[in-house]
Amino acid sequence: MKDIIGSHVSFTKDKQLLGSVLEALEYKSTTFMFYTGAPQNTARATIDPELTLLAHNLMKKENINSNNVIVHAPYIINLANAKNYDFNVEFLCEEIKRVEQLGVNKLVLHPGSHVGVGVDEGIKNIVSALNECINSDTKITICLETMAGKGSEIGTSFEELKRIIDGVKYNDKLAVCLDTCHINDAGYDVNDFDGVLKNFDEVIGLDRLAVIHINDTKNIRGAHKDRHENIGLGELGFEIISKVVHHSKLKDVPKILETPYITYEKEKYPPYKFEIEMLRNNKYNENLIDDIVSFYKDHKNK
Repeated sequence: MKDIIGSHVSFTKDKQLLGSVLEALEYKSTTFMFYTGAPQNTARATIDPELTLLAHNLMKKENINSNNVIVHAPYIINLANAKNYDFNVEFLCEEIKRVEQLGVNKLVLHPGSHVGVGVDEGIKNIVSALNECINSDTKITICLETMAGKGSEIGTSFEELKRIIDGVKYNDKLAVCLDTCHINDAGYDVNDFDGVLKNFDEVIGLDRLAVIHINDTKNIRGAHKDRHENIGLGELGFEIISKVVHHSKLKDVPKILETPYITYEKEKYPPYKFEIEMLRNNKYNENLIDDIVSFYKDHKNK
């Protein structure tokens, strides 16, 4: 079976899902993830059904399974704190509708930050909000993301995510997105990834692991900082990350790169084409940065 690996891509007002597919194909991806608008604000373009149809036709032609395509919910949604509760619930409900309109069925969501009210109250607020947004007719799966533990984030441990899942009535609509940078920064030992998966299976169940964010990290284990690094250049390193990508228990799980763009002479270049290639081949590219810069400079001059 073809591997399921890709990256974050853009979603623009004029090209929408079609543009996202085209960008993913540039990187030779077999999956991809996008925001339906800027993650920091509420501005959202109306979904264009014609562009959506063209996108799905292209995905079918290029053997990208729409079931492996991911939408990421915006950061401004914070279900864990009661402040602006109605706004957060309403905006998440609207985002669910947009995902359904796009014909995609996975939405990654940060559980939220309790901002001082405490973990127990934060989880109670998250559960309450999800119970308002999810019903028996909901067509998508909300994937709660594992968090690094920055500030008052909830979801730093598998146990916290399990408590949320257990509290939601229609929790068959819930799954988990595991982020390699986040779990390292939260304190999990990604060097012993089999042990991490065993723990996950015992607490939550591997059947709920629906997405993996593949990121190296700038931080040592347990730093609680959440700073992504390019593959092979961080504390985890290429070998460990490649083992995650090629793990036999995860072959059917979409893997999404969220690594930073490469900055060179005030220009920013996406690393994904090259990072995907070396992970796919299980061979580290010692000239990763130079190759990325050279490729895009040459491409720009043509």
